[in-house]
Amino acid sequence: MTVRKGFKVVTLAVLVILGSIALIWPPVLWSMVLFLPLIILGFVDMSDKKHAIVSNFPVLGHLRYILESIRPEIQQYFVETDVEGAPINRIFRSLIYQRAKKVNDTTPFGTKMNVYAEGYEWMGHSMYAAKDHTKFNGRVLVGGPDCKKPYSASMLNISAMSYGSLSKNAILALNKGAKAGNFAHNTGEGSISPFHLEPGGDLIWQIGTGYFGCRNEDGTFSEDMFAEKATMDNVKMIEIKLSQGAKPGHGGILPASKNTEEIAKIRGVKPFTDVHSPPTHSTFSSPEGLMDFVKLLREKSGGKPVGFKLCVGKKEEFLYICKAMVSSGIKPDFITVDGGEGGTGAAPVEFSNSLGMPLRDGLAFVIDTLNGYDLKKDIKVIASGKIFGGFHIARAVALGADMVSSARAMMMSLGCIQALQCNSNVCPVGVATQNKSLMKGLDVEDKAQRVENYHEGTMNSFKELMYAAGASEPSELKRKHINRRVSMNTVMHYDEIFPPVAPGAYHIEQPEKELA
Repeated sequence: MTVRKGFKVVTLAVLVILGSIALIWPPVLWSMVLFLPLIILGFVDMSDKKHAIVSNFPVLGHLRYILESIRPEIQQYFVETDVEGAPINRIFRSLIYQRAKKVNDTTPFGTKMNVYAEGYEWMGHSMYAAKDHTKFNGRVLVGGPDCKKPYSASMLNISAMSYGSLSKNAILALNKGAKAGNFAHNTGEGSISPFHLEPGGDLIWQIGTGYFGCRNEDGTFSEDMFAEKATMDNVKMIEIKLSQGAKPGHGGILPASKNTEEIAKIRGVKPFTDVHSPPTHSTFSSPEGLMDFVKLLREKSGGKPVGFKLCVGKKEEFLYICKAMVSSGIKPDFITVDGGEGGTGAAPVEFSNSLGMPLRDGLAFVIDTLNGYDLKKDIKVIASGKIFGGFHIARAVALGADMVSSARAMMMSLGCIQALQCNSNVCPVGVATQNKSLMKGLDVEDKAQRVENYHEGTMNSFKELMYAAGASEPSELKRKHINRRVSMNTVMHYDEIFPPVAPGAYHIEQPEKELA
């Protein structure tokens, strides 16, 4: 007997039984309040032509969709181990929460990692730990020869996340935490909102392909609108977004449900519409054009540091950017390298999973290329993509980065539980939503303190790791300090995996040899 036939038989039997009982005890008919909706639902299900499982399994088929809707929660709380869980495993989620709350962040009984698994990485320590702790202050001066207003930045800052993607309270808490901890807050491509400005924290203003906050009605770049905002005291650096690791070559997406009238006004778009940033910039279309744009933004901002962010795709394209720097004499003050493993509020699955170079590979390539053309001395490099703890900072610095930025770790310090609802406007903790009711659960004062705590704890962790390696300052950390197990019985240093390139080793007319 099929479930469809079984449902009809059971329905008939229930009606007969209840009818029979009702002849003796009429109040039993009140049970139809429970049974009648299920009976109606079952017959509606059997006529459903869109969902085969519901049609074939009336009423019961709905359990499939219910269980599927809570699958992430079931998996996170009852199934996954501490070292599993994606995109961020339980070990790092717990570490971030503990540091944010300033509770015990130590671990008992030893590592849960499989230290003999391929890909396991560790840092080589020294028997002679660094004793000079006076050289390191956790700051990096960003600004090349043409920069009139260099910025002393923290080594760890908040990575790009827009107002619109995040809630008002989330932005307020992040910026207030950045203000208290003396580190910078990247606005994301959604422009500068009042909530970025109110707490008074330092800002890195990101300019995306949509030119939000500095766009004309036709979507092109407005020099005057840019100058008006870029010269504000809060804005310390300007970042041109070329591509993002989680969705390189796709542009940004703000769902209509999140595009309120307020957000639309800030961005200069129509409210309650899906807002798509173009995949490329309309202001320039060549490496030389990019350098001219860098120069223009530096001039219009009054000489503030200007850089660009990219996820490495075609290596030759970055080579030609470097060649344009050499030939034009125009250099960015910084470059942010985002890895393909980076996070986002919304992106096509194929873009997140199968496009863009991972951080370590992209970072090593960018550093080596800049060195090859003798450009690195004037350009700071920021690493972004799954930066959660002190080791992640040390690893990026060993590869050649000067600074790092983190987005998802900062979200978790706000209370993000990795519900994976960032693109649905129903974030249960009020971080990635514009739903005012959900937003109320995010207390700005409390979460701002947690953001500051997380930053402080993670920087302290990095400092202790650096000293343990025998280094007194970040510049002393080299690729040889990081080890990776490439097979069961083979371990390689990073300087073997990513052989460093000597400054000035490349020649402007030899791209093929450099890529070999």
